[in-house]
Amino acid sequence: MKLDTAANILAKIGNPTRLKIVRLLVRAGDEGMPVGMIQKKLGIPGSTLTHHITHLKSAAVIRQERRQATLVCKMEFDVLRNLVDYLTEECCADVASAEDAA
Repeated sequence: MKLDTAANILAKIGNPTRLKIVRLLVRAGDEGMPVGMIQKKLGIPGSTLTHHITHLKSAAVIRQERRQATLVCKMEFDVLRNLVDYLTEECCADVASAEDAA
């Protein structure tokens, strides 16, 4: 993952409501969650939810699928895993360098 991509994803999920949506969808697993259920759980107007979902979709953090009359949001788990991997891939790398220098 590139720095700009990671920064964009973090910017998009760096809002309390969007982070709540991400956490709901992570809990929902691969099946995702209908938009109406997300709205009910968060207690926010539909237009506000649409605004936040648009931001998450633009960063490819979530996707939406239509199941007949129901719109379902699903977490893009690969994107989330790649972000976590990017943030932790150099974990403790400088510890070894500091020990070698001592």
